[in-house]
Amino acid sequence: MDLNKKENKMTRQKGTCVAAAVVLALAAASPVVAKKKAAIDTSVKNVFYVYSDKGSRVNHYIPSGWMGDYGDIKIDDGNTTDPADGKTCIKITYSAKATQGANWTGIFWQHPANNWGEKPGGYDLSAYRRLTFWARGEDGGEKIAEFKVGGITGEHGDSDSASIGPITLTKDWKKYTVDLADKNMSHIVGGFCWSASRDDNPNGFVIYLDEIRYEQ
Repeated sequence: MDLNKKENKMTRQKGTCVAAAVVLALAAASPVVAKKKAAIDTSVKNVFYVYSDKGSRVNHYIPSGWMGDYGDIKIDDGNTTDPADGKTCIKITYSAKATQGANWTGIFWQHPANNWGEKPGGYDLSAYRRLTFWARGEDGGEKIAEFKVGGITGEHGDSDSASIGPITLTKDWKKYTVDLADKNMSHIVGGFCWSASRDDNPNGFVIYLDEIRYEQ
């Protein structure tokens, strides 16, 4: 082999090795950060869903009870941005513009829709001992005054109520539990509720909810 050709071949091989080493070094210096996924407990079988996935046959209750500054909120119950489980989750956007002058807002999931206790409805959830759900904020730091079960009054209102809060959400999915062990769950019209104030969230927020369900 011609000496010049041999030297050129060795130079090309050396250059290829150097380039490969640079690529490996850059990959090592820039690790891929994976999103923290929700650890859904699939071993729990006897559940009663408020929300599983958009349009799911196992869903109960309807997010029809918009309260306070209802003009400040938007809901997307088929959002596909990193759901905690399944294909979709609920995305709620709050603008904090005080459109109705209330300086707070919230949504009740009701049965039937728009039932504030003036008509028959609801479910007997006496067999269930807790409500669990997953929640996260778009940025972290979103402040929810209350997550609630029941509390709707009136002739056909709820038999009891229970709540947790205030809660500051994080960017990662986190599971929350409302204890119902000592509650009268024989007639629940308001299956789930959240509320938040403008004072706590002057710039509004975007939050996500998923896997809202009653467990035995």
